[in-house]
Amino acid sequence: MRARRVIAAASVAALGVLSLAACGKSAPNIAAYVGDTTYSVDRVDTIYDEVQTKYGDAVRQEAGQANATPSPEQLRSPVTRQDVVNLLVGLELGKRVAAAKNVQVPDEVTPQQLEQSLRVPASTEYARLWGEWIDLLQVLNQQLPPAELSDDSLMAVYGALTKTGAIQPGMSVADVRRAFGDGGFVRSATALSAALEDEADRLDVTINPRFQKVGVPSVVSTGQSLVFYSLPYINEDGPVTDISTPEPLPSSDAPSAEGPAPDPGTAS
Repeated sequence: MRARRVIAAASVAALGVLSLAACGKSAPNIAAYVGDTTYSVDRVDTIYDEVQTKYGDAVRQEAGQANATPSPEQLRSPVTRQDVVNLLVGLELGKRVAAAKNVQVPDEVTPQQLEQSLRVPASTEYARLWGEWIDLLQVLNQQLPPAELSDDSLMAVYGALTKTGAIQPGMSVADVRRAFGDGGFVRSATALSAALEDEADRLDVTINPRFQKVGVPSVVSTGQSLVFYSLPYINEDGPVTDISTPEPLPSSDAPSAEGPAPDPGTAS
C-alpha cells in the first residue's frame, strides 16, 4: 500500500518539564505551574468532563436517528485529561513566546471549523482552546526560523503520526523523507519545540506527576482531513529516543508525493 504524502498545516512541538516535587511545587490539586499561572486539577476535570458529556449526547442523538443503541465505549470521546493539560500548558507558553516577540495573534480558526475533524462538539471549551491554539501556531510558525531537518526530528513526527493511523508504519528514514517532501512542517516543529522549551525553562514550568509526560498538541493535514495528535515530550536529556528505525519497505510500497495540504482554517 502506498503512503500518502503528509504535509503539516500547523506546526508540531513538544517540551520537557520537571516534576512538582523537584521544585517544591507539589500541591496535589494543581495540574500545572507555568510561571505565575496555575491550572488546577478541577479545571482539567471540568474541561474533560464537558467533552465526555457533550460527545456522548451527540453520539446518542445521532444513534437515535438511526434507531441504534450506542455501546458505552462508543459514548466515550478519545480525548484524555492529558490532552487537556497539553493544550493548557502549550497555549500559555505559546502566548508568552508571541508576547515576547510583540506579535498579534488573529482570531481566525473557529471551533465550528474544527468540530468534524476534532470529533469534539464545537460548544466545548476544549474545541475553543484548539481553535485558539492553531491561530497561535500559525503566527509562531511565521516568526520562528525553520530548524535543521534531522533524522531524529523526522522520525519523532513520523512515529507520532503512525499512532493515529494517518500514515503507514514500518517506513525507513529514507521513505519518510520522501513521504514528507521538503519536511517543512518538521523544521517548523523543531523550531517551535525549542522556543517553547526555552520558555518553559525560563519560567520554571512544573507539572503534577499525574500529567508529567507533556506533549504539545499537534495538527497535520493529509489534504483531505486534519489529524490531531501529540509528539512525545522532550526531557532535559534531549528527545525521546525509543522510536526505532524500521526496516526498509519493498520498493512497491514506497510512498509517493501528493499535493499540498489546505490551511487548517479551511477545515469544516
